[in-house]
Amino acid sequence: MSSAFGEKLIIAISSRALFDLSDSHLVFEREGLAAFAEYQRKHEDDILEQGEAFPLVKKLLALNEDKNRVEVILLSRNSADTGLRVFNSIEHYGLGITRAAFCGGESPYRYVSAFGCHLFLSTHAEDVRQALDAGVAAATLMLAGSRLGDDGELRFAFDGDAVLFSDESERIYKQEGLEAFAENERTKAKTPLSGGPFKTFLKALQHLQADFPNGDCPIRTALVTARSAPAHERVIRTLRQWGIRLDESLFLGGLDKGEFLRSYGADVFFDDQQSHCQSASQHVATGHVPHGVANEPSQG
Repeated sequence: MSSAFGEKLIIAISSRALFDLSDSHLVFEREGLAAFAEYQRKHEDDILEQGEAFPLVKKLLALNEDKNRVEVILLSRNSADTGLRVFNSIEHYGLGITRAAFCGGESPYRYVSAFGCHLFLSTHAEDVRQALDAGVAAATLMLAGSRLGDDGELRFAFDGDAVLFSDESERIYKQEGLEAFAENERTKAKTPLSGGPFKTFLKALQHLQADFPNGDCPIRTALVTARSAPAHERVIRTLRQWGIRLDESLFLGGLDKGEFLRSYGADVFFDDQQSHCQSASQHVATGHVPHGVANEPSQG
């Protein structure tokens, strides 16, 4: 990864995640690229409405108030010509985004590693899968219109298996059932789990948290998992072995996660299972992580 940004947290965001481009995207789907480009040029002075990731990005950039801690980079399938409307909207909202890659219809995922990104958020599932394959934490944002008020804190929530951790245990659950899963976790309670696609991002978040004075950190992290006792022990020991501390951990034993995420006040929640994402997106902004056994064709 690039070291040009030093110790900053680097977030890549697609234009459709940052802004509501549904009208122009509909033109593209119905009439093609030329009509889309003409529509964008015609409306380039019309300010775009905020997208699903806008509140999160605004909070992330607010962390730079007294020190440059976060870099948000725009990665777009637009061309620079059609992307002018996007930059005009960025300027209108006063977002501190100055770097971008406009890829003229091609996937922008190949620039995720070049920029040294810790996280890529997009509404294009294939771009997200390719970023994950390249070893970068990535999620497809669910466009459900979720919004929370701004209380000044930035709250991330993560599922465990196949997100923070590998899918090794979830694979046993899917293939052999709950009893085999529970027995495996009891037997391996003191054996740390392997890291999942969001381990590096969580470590980067913890590094960012450490940059704030004790008791005055505006960032909180939470594990929100369907696991329950006795499967909790392996999770706790794994995080301890990694040297990672989470602010909150919810072991829900299969309960619906949505209400708990709303109570926690998550700005964004990451989960590998579509059903969990659909439920959570009714309460908070949610990113689907297309990784692990739950996203293999046989599990379709």
